[in-house]
Amino acid sequence: MTLGFYHNQERCIGCGACQVACKDKFDIQAAGPRTRRVDTYESGDFPNCGIFTTSISCNHCDDPACVRVCPTGAMYKRDEDGLVLHDDDRCIGCRSCAMGCPYGAPQYLESKGIVVKCDTCYAIRDQGGMPACVGACSQRALDFGDIDELHSKYGSELVSRCSSLPKSTETNANILIRARKNAIDDSDYHAVIL
Repeated sequence: MTLGFYHNQERCIGCGACQVACKDKFDIQAAGPRTRRVDTYESGDFPNCGIFTTSISCNHCDDPACVRVCPTGAMYKRDEDGLVLHDDDRCIGCRSCAMGCPYGAPQYLESKGIVVKCDTCYAIRDQGGMPACVGACSQRALDFGDIDELHSKYGSELVSRCSSLPKSTETNANILIRARKNAIDDSDYHAVIL
């Protein structure tokens, strides 16, 4: 079994509730690191223009760059479910993992001098719940579970990458995206600062 996230760009309104729920779970200040990011992009030129939003955290990759570059073993991949986890006690705050991750998932938490990242709220899930970000999404644009089951549940028109994300073949990311049409093209797009 390999666990991962599903994101539906067609349903996502970019409200940031998932991002706030994640910060709350980690007790991170609003201006602090973003263990889940919501970014909005616009593409095209009038009249053929559009927007798309990505909600991204750690993708719990099959071949995680963060694990490869961590000098202490603080970043590790759990065999039973493929989760990429972080051991705070072993972290020396060198940020090698943050620099190695093409998705920018590991974030430096200055107040503790260590890196933090999505852990899929495994303590909540062990008690039958879902990750905080999934539970907070009013549009039901996020889901979490076994990648094969998510693929079956949400259909065949899913991708593991959109134009605003690095090539998923670099690390074999475990994310499924129901992408907006304008998010698939590697054409002209740029971030919208909100």
